[in-house]
Amino acid sequence: MAKLGKRTRSAREAFAGKANLSVEAAVALVKANATSKFDETIEIALNLGVDTRHADQMVRGVVGLPNGTGKSMRVAVFAR
Repeated sequence: MAKLGKRTRSAREAFAGKANLSVEAAVALVKANATSKFDETIEIALNLGVDTRHADQMVRGVVGLPNGTGKSMRVAVFAR
């Protein structure tokens, strides 16, 4: 097995034994151990326990991005 780097070892030691944390505590732990030179992201996977085959249990949602989609829009108006 390959050796682990310094940052990987320190991250594993910081997260060792911490499996069930609250969301606030987990985010604080990740922010305290952030070592990269770019904005890091956190992915969350949730088990909602719904059966999507039933119409009344469908899960749909829309999230507005903070800076839009990144595309510049041009609008042309021809009016009298």
